[in-house]
Amino acid sequence: MNGVLDPDVLRCARCALRLSAATLPRDLPAGVCLCVDCLLHPPAFAQAVAAFDYEPPFDSLIQRYKGEHRYVMAGALAHLLYCAWMAEDGDAPAVQALVPIPASRASLRRRGFNPASELAAALGAQARLPVLRTALSRRREDGRRQASLGRRQRESAVQGLYACRRSLSGLHVGLVDDVMTTGSTVDAAARALLQAGAVRVTVLVAARTPAAPSRD
Repeated sequence: MNGVLDPDVLRCARCALRLSAATLPRDLPAGVCLCVDCLLHPPAFAQAVAAFDYEPPFDSLIQRYKGEHRYVMAGALAHLLYCAWMAEDGDAPAVQALVPIPASRASLRRRGFNPASELAAALGAQARLPVLRTALSRRREDGRRQASLGRRQRESAVQGLYACRRSLSGLHVGLVDDVMTTGSTVDAAARALLQAGAVRVTVLVAARTPAAPSRD
């Protein structure tokens, strides 16, 4: 079982965004598959792996997990993510530790738990990897919900948001989150991990939000 993503669907090799032949940048080198954003503005992370696209029917899994406090679903989501992760063909060094994206105080008050942290714990148990729950911290709090922000607002809101106060020297880190939308959050977090000495960051998410349909 290789997650629920169709292996024949074209995806950006860096951020896992679903692509079409029409949306691929022109004049890419042979064998290279990147979205426009990753080509023009390469993210700090080396690769992203997702279990499924954030769209029906699978988006309901995330909504129930986060909105209905169904902690037990972390195990099911972690299993789907682990399968997708293991199905990836690559020669990169193995991930050595998992780090979840820290939740805001407002999110913790609203939900009572950090979805990324519970997902990382379940994924760590399945992959037999240590989970560094407190490796990342937030430098500031922003009352706005990420889901309410546009792309540029998200990029501005997370710039310099995360700090890593422990050494990750020489480690290949798996950065875990439940949903990856624009990639701004995981990019900002990956930069903090690299500044702490990580040699490579692989993003591991349950769901990847597809690009908005063109209005042309």
